[in-house]
Amino acid sequence: MPKQQPQWTAVDDYLTQLVVQSDPALDAARAASKEAGLPDIAVSPPQGKLLFLMARLQRAKSILEIGTLGGYSAIWLARALPPGGRLVTLEADAKHAEVARASIAHAGLSEVAEVRLGRALDTLPLLAKERGDGSFDLIFIDADKTGYPDYWGWALRLSHPGSLIIADNVVRDGAVADAQSADANVRAVRRYHELVAAEPRVTSTVIQTVGVKGYDGLSFALVL
Repeated sequence: MPKQQPQWTAVDDYLTQLVVQSDPALDAARAASKEAGLPDIAVSPPQGKLLFLMARLQRAKSILEIGTLGGYSAIWLARALPPGGRLVTLEADAKHAEVARASIAHAGLSEVAEVRLGRALDTLPLLAKERGDGSFDLIFIDADKTGYPDYWGWALRLSHPGSLIIADNVVRDGAVADAQSADANVRAVRRYHELVAAEPRVTSTVIQTVGVKGYDGLSFALVL
């Protein structure tokens, strides 16, 4: 654990109380994930609100999330949708999907947010066939890191000019700077960055983050 972690956590707690504040549905979603034994890897409350703000700024009417976990980030994103908007979130683990569906229902968002069970690389082609290319205004990638390069390709296909593609966990405690890393997750994230940087159809940046989730970062790519 980095020696700064207690301070990062304290600041996150302070900011959460000040600008995010307690919310019964979101608190219940976090509690349900913990009770079900899901890994504690969901976005933090300030990061969840950032996703909400980005979706609102984007005026997103259609959102795709790759990696649902317990539904915490899905609730944030679904709440940003205007009337008639729709969120599709993809989850490979049946237990995670069950917890997410229950939390989304508890938040009153079952008519807005759909959890699709199955490996993303299996469900994404079906989604593209069903909805067509360029279907989503905002795409949030937060799933298995080794899949990120492939998810990038699908995100591009399912986006349109003006779409925003966000990817979480792209700094990996700083390990992303190590070109010699043997870690499969780090190598996949480096490949993701390389693909984004080489893609002429987008303009992008990466922001390093610290907080209760440790040291990591978010990638933002705007489709031109």
